[in-house]
Amino acid sequence: MCLKTHGGDIYSYIREKKVKPIDFSANINPMGLPKDVKKCLKNSINSYESYPDIYCNKLVEAISLHENVRNEQIVCGNGAADIIYRMCYAIHPKKALLIAPTFSEYEAALKQVGCEIQYYVLKSENEFKIQSDILNLINGLKIVFICNPNNPTGMLIDNKLLYEIAIKCRQINSYLIIDECFLDFTEEKENTSFKKYLCEFDHLVILKAFTKSFAMAGLRLGYCISSNVEFLKNIYKASQPWSVSTPAQIAGVCALKDKEYINKTIYNTAKERKYLTKGLKNIGLHVFESYTNFILFKIDYNIDLYGKLYEKGILIRKCNDFKELDNRYFRIAVKSHRDNIIILKALNEIINKG
Repeated sequence: MCLKTHGGDIYSYIREKKVKPIDFSANINPMGLPKDVKKCLKNSINSYESYPDIYCNKLVEAISLHENVRNEQIVCGNGAADIIYRMCYAIHPKKALLIAPTFSEYEAALKQVGCEIQYYVLKSENEFKIQSDILNLINGLKIVFICNPNNPTGMLIDNKLLYEIAIKCRQINSYLIIDECFLDFTEEKENTSFKKYLCEFDHLVILKAFTKSFAMAGLRLGYCISSNVEFLKNIYKASQPWSVSTPAQIAGVCALKDKEYINKTIYNTAKERKYLTKGLKNIGLHVFESYTNFILFKIDYNIDLYGKLYEKGILIRKCNDFKELDNRYFRIAVKSHRDNIIILKALNEIINKG
């Protein structure tokens, strides 16, 4: 069976090498699962024998307080990807607009419902930043996906341009889905989030997840918020009843209480991203500006970079399966200072001493 490639496949490596690699291929918070979340999961283990709350009442209440939105403006799911598919099932769009490169599950979900996809191609000479000419493509669409910051490029979209996109989508009665899953790692979070416009645009949906920011990838937990309550009901109906497990709900409620963890995440990410970016540039790599917890870079040398790092016990994300990228592009996560030192040393040995 041929499966879609994503980062985070440490299991194949462990089967082959019998040891755990340093995984730079998945953009997970290097601080790990919050300590209080671990305690909550351990202390609540007796509750796992019952069915989960299908309405996620306690979790929704916690998200409501965290995001400062009403309970009815929230739908939870089994990770952000689950909600992406459910939105496509609920809308069943005939035509959609995606930027390229971007997160592959938007395209996969749209193809599941037979949607025609149009692409706005990001250009490396513009640092993969969306330009105003995207507005020319917003015609005859039913759904537009914007990942902000974008995966795998790490670039933010200009807020004024995003507002113009929202207006254009409203004019043509198109849903605008803004994926802010990586915004929690940015220093610009409060000023950049489009959440403040929820009530102005009733076809706007903002997608969030606990996966990366709280290192909860294995628990699978995401949510979306919108002022369009009827559409949220349709998203909810597009799921099987118990899409969010009891452990995930408990972990989510507990995680949102840990404000210190959230603040440390932003500080550490900014600090280590700058360190890692400088180190990559000093090695001689073409590094693209990022505002979140991963970095895209390009190598023009004829070196099997992935393979050589693999043999050193380091996984990175090959980006040749992203539309508009090729085998010269790689993405690495911003990890702990210790791990960042290790990968910079390994890269220097491969490129400058190889």
